[in-house]
Amino acid sequence: MSTRKYESGHSKLKRKRKVDNLIKSQKGALDKFLENNIKIKSKKVGECSLEEQVTNLLEFELDNDINQKEEEGEEISEKSDVDSQENQELINELNNLTPKNIYEPSQWNIVDTKLRDLLIEKGPIRITDTCFPKDKFLRHFSTTYYFQKLANGERHERRWLVYSKDLNKVFCFCCKLFNTTFNAKNNKLANEGSRDWKNLTTKLRTHETTNQHIINMSLWIDLEFRLRNNKTIDKNIQDQINRDREHWKNVLSRIISVIKTLGRNNLAFRGENEKIYQENNGNFLSLIEMIAEFDPIMQEHIRRIKHDEIHNHYLGHNIQNELINLLASEIKNKIIEKVIKTKYFSIILDCTPDTSHQDQMSFIIRSVDISATPINVTKYFLEFLKVDDTSGKGLFEVILDEIKCIGLDIDNLRGQGYDNGSNMKGKHQGVQKRLLDINPRSFYTPCGCHNLNLVLCDMVNSCTKAISFFGVVQRIYSLFSSSTKWWKILKDSVPSLTLKSLSQTRWESRIESVKAIRFQTPRIRDALFKLEEVSDDPKIKSEANCLAIFELENFEFLLGMTIWYDVLFAVNSISKSLQSKDMYIDVAIDQLRGLVSFFKTYREEGFTSAMISAKEIALEMNIEPVFRKKRVIYRKKQFDENVDNEITRSLEESFRVDYFLYIVDQAIFSLQNRFEQFEVYENIFGFLFSGKKLRSLDDENFKKYCLNLECSLKHNTHSDIDGLDLFSELKVLREIIKVEDNTLIEILNQIKRLDSFPNAYIAYRIMLTIPITVASAERSFSKLKIIKSYLRSTMSQERLSGLAILSIEKELLEEIDYTKIINNFASQKARKIDLK
Repeated sequence: MSTRKYESGHSKLKRKRKVDNLIKSQKGALDKFLENNIKIKSKKVGECSLEEQVTNLLEFELDNDINQKEEEGEEISEKSDVDSQENQELINELNNLTPKNIYEPSQWNIVDTKLRDLLIEKGPIRITDTCFPKDKFLRHFSTTYYFQKLANGERHERRWLVYSKDLNKVFCFCCKLFNTTFNAKNNKLANEGSRDWKNLTTKLRTHETTNQHIINMSLWIDLEFRLRNNKTIDKNIQDQINRDREHWKNVLSRIISVIKTLGRNNLAFRGENEKIYQENNGNFLSLIEMIAEFDPIMQEHIRRIKHDEIHNHYLGHNIQNELINLLASEIKNKIIEKVIKTKYFSIILDCTPDTSHQDQMSFIIRSVDISATPINVTKYFLEFLKVDDTSGKGLFEVILDEIKCIGLDIDNLRGQGYDNGSNMKGKHQGVQKRLLDINPRSFYTPCGCHNLNLVLCDMVNSCTKAISFFGVVQRIYSLFSSSTKWWKILKDSVPSLTLKSLSQTRWESRIESVKAIRFQTPRIRDALFKLEEVSDDPKIKSEANCLAIFELENFEFLLGMTIWYDVLFAVNSISKSLQSKDMYIDVAIDQLRGLVSFFKTYREEGFTSAMISAKEIALEMNIEPVFRKKRVIYRKKQFDENVDNEITRSLEESFRVDYFLYIVDQAIFSLQNRFEQFEVYENIFGFLFSGKKLRSLDDENFKKYCLNLECSLKHNTHSDIDGLDLFSELKVLREIIKVEDNTLIEILNQIKRLDSFPNAYIAYRIMLTIPITVASAERSFSKLKIIKSYLRSTMSQERLSGLAILSIEKELLEEIDYTKIINNFASQKARKIDLK
């Protein structure tokens, strides 16, 4: 199969006619040409050749066609006719010539007037913050080459010297732009570049004294001056370009503001269509329409859209996604910068399915913000990660990739916070074990709130009477909530606290369910009797009568209700405290120790106080405060059994031993067993918890604790602190710390002010970095359910994470500079209008 090597004469003639017709059609349309985002950079109109104008016009026509198709929601199919193929080839050639990174000298293959003006306007970019690669002789480029050392010792800056990161070469900025056709043999710095690091100093001195370089420097300085003063093209045209640029800046500022408002408030963007001034076009376009009622800039923008003067109106969903991602990336970059400055960080992770039945893992970082005054502990949400493999290995690989992707060093990880799932906390294959194998200093903390939930689960499951009690509570709620009429009867009888359904996962929330019955038992009984009277359903009558007489009028139920209210109230108070944003490890340990102490005291005194409260409720309900006797089942005795040895207990004593003591002992055991890790932390960091503890230690034990801390923060041969130096620092520090500085954060702020105790500074930062709960991850799930609702279940993962970070990190969102977002948006694609 042969292919034609040369274009036929007919094709050339046809191309020439097409070009002539296109040029003729554009005659006198310069204003329209400018308004439709064709980038005319600072140059004279006469400098454009015919070929350049044709290329620009063809590009403009193709862009308009594509944008119009995108607005109508149509797919752009490939055309088979020869003319469209020729246009596409021209555009492809133009795209190949357009550098993706205009600051990279290796991509300045063909420097036209537009690119040259743009580069000169921006100026040469110096690369200084990178590790320059070495050659086989271990030589590499150095930033010292950017300066010329004069004979008198002064240093003169070589503005013209630029380094190519892609090629590992240096180029002459001005010669590259103004002397592209010069002989490469005579001017390597202008064409192919140089990496001769051994002789580079000599070559630079030789180059900067050549006549050609001096001429190019003069051209560069002259053009730079004229660009700065807007003297390169006709001033009226330049003013028009500046006005158009300012207009687009103002329009984009308002669009970004609308996106920020919707994202911050978790509102949907789109409706049934994306047409301006049509019904059900969504919140985004509705806000644009509202702004246009009062704002002249947006009024002008809408006018241009309605009169088909522009096609790139920047109101479509693709632009929304771009701007959401830019805002989210800016917030994320701010977070990463702060964490890198802090150095030490911990991760908090939790997973939940979203509305489209995909597992989403919330990725949160906890660190100590040492740049703030005063220092504070911060938690930052980074993104939602879609998880396909929820095994320990799968989650570990996702976490490891994400930490590397955001640019953090896993060696600086000092804490892990997960729930109590086996894939996370597993001692052999769990995520925490895999991370500890890489970095033994990344302390794992099981979530304190999850542990408290599991303690309550252990208490309930250990006793059948406890299971029965909560079953009765749920039956009461289910009965009234089954009908609006029955619920109305309940509301009329119970004016204050409302019945709540039992939660299957959050046990401490059951305090609300028990509380409503605990303080309103007589009224709820009256509501059950009234329901029995008005209902015609035999099943409802029977259920209401059974609950009122056999349950609520049972003294055993009233006593169990009083006991469970006391237990749930105590656990719920500690759980809520652990979920606070500024919870520190020493406070958590003290509160958990206090909870254990409460249960031990309650074991001795709680039953008596619960009996008093239950009797008061019974007297209010006019029922006898005694336990109901059950039929005694007598078992046949064997001939060798001694009946006198049997111990008979009263009903009250049986309840106390088999119910009360059983659940309280289980609570004490579970608390001590499930919070073993907190005891480990106290053994490692406990001597640092307060100034009082620092003063109470003798030198021998003090030194022992410091060396133990050094060992705990050591991996291979490197340790975060020096134990002996820490011992010396703390001996002085404990005499300086004020008595009122009792919290860890107050001590750390005092150390920062003194600025003389580096090891103590590191130790306290690491200790405050360790997470206590995963409550912040749970809070992010509430945002997930609002953002990705069943009406918005098809949104992309990138958009979901972007909207989530806008909603969660509102404070950082308010700090974003619109100008930076607009400039980043304008520089993403080659054909966008330049707004810088």
